[in-house]
Amino acid sequence: MSLAYIDLSHTLDENVQIYPGDPAFSCCPALTIANDGLNVHSISMGSHTGTHVDAPYHFVQDGAQVDAIPLSAFIGNAVVINVTSKGPKARIDWEDISAYSDDIRRKAAFPDGVFVLLHTGWSKHWQSDAYLDHPFLTRDAAQRLVNLGVKLIGVDTLSPDETRVDGLTPDFGVHEVVLGAGALLAENLRNLEAIQTGDWRVSAVPLKLKGCDGSPVRAFAQRVEIP
Repeated sequence: MSLAYIDLSHTLDENVQIYPGDPAFSCCPALTIANDGLNVHSISMGSHTGTHVDAPYHFVQDGAQVDAIPLSAFIGNAVVINVTSKGPKARIDWEDISAYSDDIRRKAAFPDGVFVLLHTGWSKHWQSDAYLDHPFLTRDAAQRLVNLGVKLIGVDTLSPDETRVDGLTPDFGVHEVVLGAGALLAENLRNLEAIQTGDWRVSAVPLKLKGCDGSPVRAFAQRVEIP
């Protein structure tokens, strides 16, 4: 096993892009070395700020909360699906994914299971209005991935579902299917192009926030040797 690591998380700062309507992020000095002899910061943010995971409780009233989910659920062998040909607001259908089915099944049988990460390339639009117009997964494709035993579906976009800013109610079909099955979602990933080839194990371990529906993560990938 090599020691190659790839950071898959965006930096949390004053320019962090949040889902429309979510709480704002702030990280401000509370104590300083100059005045108090040490540095301490006060942090305020929503549970879905920056690169983060969604627990089933996000959409399922009696679903698992983030602190109750085993650590093993947040570590998996990655299958990165290249959908960078998709344009703004384009649908990602099963036909765009089906060629990866054998690899997904193979890695689903490994002890750490399988994560499917959709590489749209949309992280290049982070902190811009264009980031809201990302491609999105269809409910049917999400259901098929869940049926293959996928533990977590990750995206380098604001959401696996279409993001609406026109006042209409969004269709959260992917959230409903994936979280309803007890699987997980990871959103706002980056650097997926760096793990497009080869075998990688991904960690997206959350903070242990009691009773919470999600958590920011410091997601990363480690290069591994898989027979």
